[in-house]
Amino acid sequence: MELPAVNLKMIILVHWLLTTWGCLMFGGAYAWANFTILALGVWAVAQRDSIDAISMFLGGLAATILLDIIHIGIFYPRDSLTDTGRFGAGMAILSLLLKPFSCCLVYHMYRERGGELLHAGFLGPSQEHSAYQTIDSPEAPADFYSGLEGKGHTPQGC
Repeated sequence: MELPAVNLKMIILVHWLLTTWGCLMFGGAYAWANFTILALGVWAVAQRDSIDAISMFLGGLAATILLDIIHIGIFYPRDSLTDTGRFGAGMAILSLLLKPFSCCLVYHMYRERGGELLHAGFLGPSQEHSAYQTIDSPEAPADFYSGLEGKGHTPQGC
């Protein structure tokens, strides 16, 4: 089954809106966890070729599923609830229900960027593929000052 082509900006916008409304009922840790992950999503939008940005957003989105379940389970009021509180709780629950689908879409984007979920160094060093040449080279750097003494330059401080 082919996943629909959804823009990453739309995923972030929907979760930002639902999280903002969810903060009407749940604040504190709920807001910090969700808005931090949305900031990682903005990073993934800004760096379209970055595997690290999209993988951190995907991992954070998956982690907030568990965190939201715990947070809603602990802080959902059992007695009286105002209309605003009911609306905020409903939006937080709707955001939680949409997150697994969003994870599937973000995982698809992660694979499009060249990421692999199961490889030897998944939790190790970055697998970032960049168009820039690395500054690491197998040869030792040349001593800049080695040839200056023979060209009439005297060392300073002697």
